[in-house]
Amino acid sequence: MAEVDKSISFDGRDIRLKVGLLAPQAGGSVLIQSGDTAVLVTATRSQAREGIDFLPLTVDYEERLYAAGRIPGGIMRREGRPPEKTILTSRLIDRPLRPLFPSWLRDDLQVIAFTLSMDEQVPPDVLAVTGASIATLIAQIPFDGPMAAVRVGLVGDDFIINPTYAEIEAGDLDLIVAGSPHGVIMVEAGANQLPERDIIEAIDFGYEAVRDLIKAQQDLMAELGLEIVQATPPEVDQTLANYIRDRASSEIKKILAQFHLTKPERDIALDAVKDAIATGLTELPEDDPIRISATADKKALGNTFKEITKQFMRRQIVEDNVRVDGRKLDEVRPVSCQVDVLPKRVHGSGLFNRGLTQVLSTCTLGTPGDAQNLNDDMQLDQHKRYLHHYNFPPFSVGETKPMRAPGRREIGHGALAERAILPVLPSKEQFPYVIRIVSEVLSSNGSTSMGSVCGSTLALMDAGVPILKPVSGAAMGLIKEGDEVRVLTDIQGIEDFLGDMDFKVAGTDAGITALQMDMKISGLSLDVISQAIHQAKSARLHILEKMLQTIETPRTETSPYAPRLLTIKIDSDMIGLVIGPGGKTIKGITEETGAKIDIEDDGTVTISAVDESKAKRARNIIQGMTRKLHEGDVYVGRVTRIIPIGAFVEFLPGKEGMIHISQLADYRVGKVEDEVAVGDEVIVKVREIDNKGRINLTRLGIHPDQAVAAREAAAVNR
Repeated sequence: MAEVDKSISFDGRDIRLKVGLLAPQAGGSVLIQSGDTAVLVTATRSQAREGIDFLPLTVDYEERLYAAGRIPGGIMRREGRPPEKTILTSRLIDRPLRPLFPSWLRDDLQVIAFTLSMDEQVPPDVLAVTGASIATLIAQIPFDGPMAAVRVGLVGDDFIINPTYAEIEAGDLDLIVAGSPHGVIMVEAGANQLPERDIIEAIDFGYEAVRDLIKAQQDLMAELGLEIVQATPPEVDQTLANYIRDRASSEIKKILAQFHLTKPERDIALDAVKDAIATGLTELPEDDPIRISATADKKALGNTFKEITKQFMRRQIVEDNVRVDGRKLDEVRPVSCQVDVLPKRVHGSGLFNRGLTQVLSTCTLGTPGDAQNLNDDMQLDQHKRYLHHYNFPPFSVGETKPMRAPGRREIGHGALAERAILPVLPSKEQFPYVIRIVSEVLSSNGSTSMGSVCGSTLALMDAGVPILKPVSGAAMGLIKEGDEVRVLTDIQGIEDFLGDMDFKVAGTDAGITALQMDMKISGLSLDVISQAIHQAKSARLHILEKMLQTIETPRTETSPYAPRLLTIKIDSDMIGLVIGPGGKTIKGITEETGAKIDIEDDGTVTISAVDESKAKRARNIIQGMTRKLHEGDVYVGRVTRIIPIGAFVEFLPGKEGMIHISQLADYRVGKVEDEVAVGDEVIVKVREIDNKGRINLTRLGIHPDQAVAAREAAAVNR
């Protein structure tokens, strides 16, 4: 293939496309670059495997640390398990790409994106999404594209396309819009409690730029002399499908019209119909063509049954405006909430129920040393002080399967809930704890990620985290039949499974903090998206009202089992003194007091212990070590040892001075032991600090008022 080098500009920021330069044996490849960030994206197609009845699409995004001029840590000195950010980027590429492949395609497809170079200005993720579309088109895979993505930031009152990291950090919005020629196909956003109208305007602004990238891809294909491959479905014998349809349709319709049925009851009833048809197939003569077809295609019954169920569920919503559980289109399922569900060994807990969806969230408060270290990925932030983890055990949907490490879905849902909560967390200065939320999905029937947002807000408030505002969330769905469109509030499992959209919106009563929209169709107009966002607001506020009836404000105290944190500031040039050679000093303080000590480069010292008295003891030692002394300062001290010429006194934690025998009394002292003994409490004054830093003390010339003040200060610090 001939090399092509093409550029497109957005407000002076170029995106450069290079085709035919790298990966010549891949089905299609492109090097997409902006600034010094360059991503190689490939798409490759292999023949279908035997027995596959789904689209086997794999999307992998990887970052190599050489892209940022770094060498990996660890013994192996090479990249290992992908960090969370790369997993989320893989999902980001997959979500707008997958709906554009024809549902009948069974070939193995793999899209791989490598970040080969990365600067500190341009994030690589949206480049990889657009690159995936280009590589797929070049690979001549049937694809209802082109597709492209851009990031939208909000700095001041201005939207900007593909903002830098600094602009994202400084702004109130980080929104990614992906779209096809048919409309918006994916939205991912974090926002600082922005009003709905601002979010809608940002999506519209982003889609305009997406259209430019789509046009650039169409021009590129023409320049390469390649056609965009149209999806032509294969011919299928409908005899077996018609047999199943004739026997299942009326029964499925009756079951879906029984609004009183719970999800398990409805599933049992549908399974009974399916089993009856399966039995009927086995009773046909062995040479019957329908039985032969059913034997050859063992999944035909399940697939046809799903299609019939989907058809009747959707028709019921479009024609009658009634859902399978009898709810109105904008109605939220019954909501209930609890806090303090678990003993206070768990620092905070919240239980959130919406219909049959149940999420238990727990909050754990940790010390600054518990922050997640991000040194081995290419994040600019090296430490993460808020962690949100989401777990989805198999019993939550009444199934059995092996328990494994969290998959991409779990990581993605946790990241979405984390993004929703971040804007309302207190600052590090106000609340220095590291916070970990774990959301356990105990029962799932749709919208568990938004359930985890609600449960986590309850847990944070129960733990005494002074969040700015409580956050709630709801998932919106869509049924689109021709020109008929119905937006559904608070979708349940069957509506997600058989519907066209999963649009999650989270926020406070002041505005949106996070949203995520995924489509199963090839695009959606801004009018429908706007309707969904506004309809979600009513649902969010309704749910928030139920939450606030359970706990109105964060608790004023943390669990007695949470660590007690004390924060002090020392001069940065004193850090080495506190740490000591090889960490000897700080280790000694920890062993003596039982407190944990974290020191930052700016001299911020955070001391933690479950027993507050231990934390205070460690604080006093560090303050004593680092306090700048002045001649004439008066302290209460304790004699620690005696030598012939004087007594050593610890007058601050970790700081000693010596009283010369001549300074013990205003008369001649024959022996030090005649005046003081080890363990005696004495009032001393700093007489001199010599050029070697040695501190000489005296008991002479101390005014009674100075002695009283010293005793009061000592009592406060004990």
